Amino acid sequence: MQAHVKIVAILHIVFGALGLLAGLFIMVLFGGIAGLVGAFGNGAESLIAIPILGGIGAVILILLLALSLPGLIAGIGLLRFRNWARILTIVLSALNLLNFPFGTALGVYGLWVLLSADTQRLFTAPTSAAGAAYR
Repeated sequence: MQAHVKIVAILHIVFGALGLLAGLFIMVLFGGIAGLVGAFGNGAESLIAIPILGGIGAVILILLLALSLPGLIAGIGLLRFRNWARILTIVLSALNLLNFPFGTALGVYGLWVLLSADTQRLFTAPTSAAGAAYR
């Protein structure tokens, strides 16, 4: 189960990083559109549209940051076999069940791995080989 925990950790890190990249891309996209509106738009209308476009990009970035950072933190904690990371990842896996299709697959796999008795022993036994190697 040690290898499965590492796989779940890496998948959460990858999905978190992809969410962060998507947020940054959207922010740059809306910032670019706001710049084009400012360069080629009419005076009064473009002054209204620029902050709206920038605000939409910022809200989407903050939303994606809020959704992606817990996965990154949980994945890093799982790689170090921290018990708090196991609990956080169980919660995130349960929430990911609603994110069809990739989140559902990650959620089912994460719950299967993290709720098994073998995995619980990895995180509770302080002298285990896996826990000692990463503490």
